[in-house]
Amino acid sequence: MALNIADLFEHAVDLFPERIALICGDDKRTFAQLEARSNQLAHHLAEHGVTVGSHVGLYTRNRIEGIEFMLAAYKLRAVTINVNYRYVEKELRYLFDNSDMVALITERQFTDKVAHVRPDTPQLQHVLVVDDGTEGEYEGTDYESAVAEGSPERDFGERSGDDLYILYTGGTTGFPKGVMWQHKDIWRALGGGINFMTGEPLADEWEQAKSGEITGGMTRMCLAPLIHGNAQWAALAAMFAGDTVVLVPQFDPKIIWESIARDKVQVVVLVGDAMARPLIEEYTSGNYDASSLLAISSSAALFSPAVKDQYVDALPNVVITNSVGSSETGFTGISVMSKDTDSSSGPRVTVTADTIVINEDNQRVEPGSGEVGRMARGGHIPLGYYKDPVKTATLFAEVDGKRYATPGDMARIEADGTMTLLGRGNTCVNTGGEKVFPEEVEGALKSHPDVFDVLVIAMPDDTLGQRVAALVQPRAGRTPTAEELIAHVRGEIAGYKVPRSLWLVDEITRLATGKADYTSARKHAEDRPQEDLCTPRSANSSA
Repeated sequence: MALNIADLFEHAVDLFPERIALICGDDKRTFAQLEARSNQLAHHLAEHGVTVGSHVGLYTRNRIEGIEFMLAAYKLRAVTINVNYRYVEKELRYLFDNSDMVALITERQFTDKVAHVRPDTPQLQHVLVVDDGTEGEYEGTDYESAVAEGSPERDFGERSGDDLYILYTGGTTGFPKGVMWQHKDIWRALGGGINFMTGEPLADEWEQAKSGEITGGMTRMCLAPLIHGNAQWAALAAMFAGDTVVLVPQFDPKIIWESIARDKVQVVVLVGDAMARPLIEEYTSGNYDASSLLAISSSAALFSPAVKDQYVDALPNVVITNSVGSSETGFTGISVMSKDTDSSSGPRVTVTADTIVINEDNQRVEPGSGEVGRMARGGHIPLGYYKDPVKTATLFAEVDGKRYATPGDMARIEADGTMTLLGRGNTCVNTGGEKVFPEEVEGALKSHPDVFDVLVIAMPDDTLGQRVAALVQPRAGRTPTAEELIAHVRGEIAGYKVPRSLWLVDEITRLATGKADYTSARKHAEDRPQEDLCTPRSANSSA
């Protein structure tokens, strides 16, 4: 079995050539059209030096051309490198160089940045430019011209399941690092190579495409940007099964709900509260047709209890799920949310057979012991970090003679074998010897009626070592006081977890993926000590 991304896509093309594969606004592609254009682009790239193992950059917002480019690269057995379109030139220079990028697709609006970086990254030889409607001169090859000159034939060589896939992490605590996978492993871990509800592996590489004959083809919307693994694999896995993928160029709740109604979207995949809350509040304040919706799933970041309740109340007939995973582990567990689901202490999920929790000595944590440890996944796991053997060594642990990936998520195994996810260890606040996971404090604050979004961080404290600090974005027209918020939180969580510093902000800064931007949050707090609403009371007072 090849178990290769390009092969898996081509199996669906052969079965469903006339089905709609992609929708983005008014733009659509059938599987046959997507196949032909990807082949044309692959031939163009090959003529410009892209070959087996070449690294090529994806530097666009969500658009069909981005998917065409990814498929073209995989058809050539090349490797796509995801580029965050919010990066400044310093970050782009690092990524272009670190990833050994030789070719790139971008939009005209980003060409000035690329032009400034290229003199320092001479290995980047070929740039394709998509016309996004912006004006100005640019250096590069027009994307549509490149597609037009290539052959639509599928006349590429044999591929392998050992071919390389790389996903660069967001770099929330430093420069991004590339997580390396083999196609056969990432497919099993994220691409639908297992049944995510049962954990059962698919029998062969054709089973996923054949499932599309049974379903008739579903319509799935990916809200995250394609620079994020969540969207890449939601889109690829859907197409492997002959489903239609709906992309949105940018996150706009009104446009999203209009698209859901127009395109009869059945499944929406998003990333946590940063997307989920504005989306559900637009739905409840408007008049939208959501009758086609069957399921909404959050992965990479999870629903807080308050936001989960909003969805369950507004969409009682829609299945709401939390999926647990990371760039370093792939899918590790899932939970179906209901009104009675208690996630106040963290989301509780059913995990795959290869997922365990280990302690500091790399020993399995006993179910029901209450001990907190690191989540670890074995089986289909990555190779490590690209060009970084030191960080690679810290990613893996050997447990009972088996290798596991351990990205730093802290968790607890319950007596029934389910797992409660507590948060990332590197964001944990160690205050007076007690460990506080930001997600729990954020959930408590978000349950206050005047709060729209929250980010909890650690701040230095002379007495406690670290103290819990929170940036709070109130709802429009609301100005809750620190006393009101802290009184509310004290009724939700233990006293030592209550924020001792608190800032009201106009907007919580997040990455393009919706994940927390801890660097910006800490800088805001450090630069504005006088705006800490808790300063009138002693920051070191006991709780």
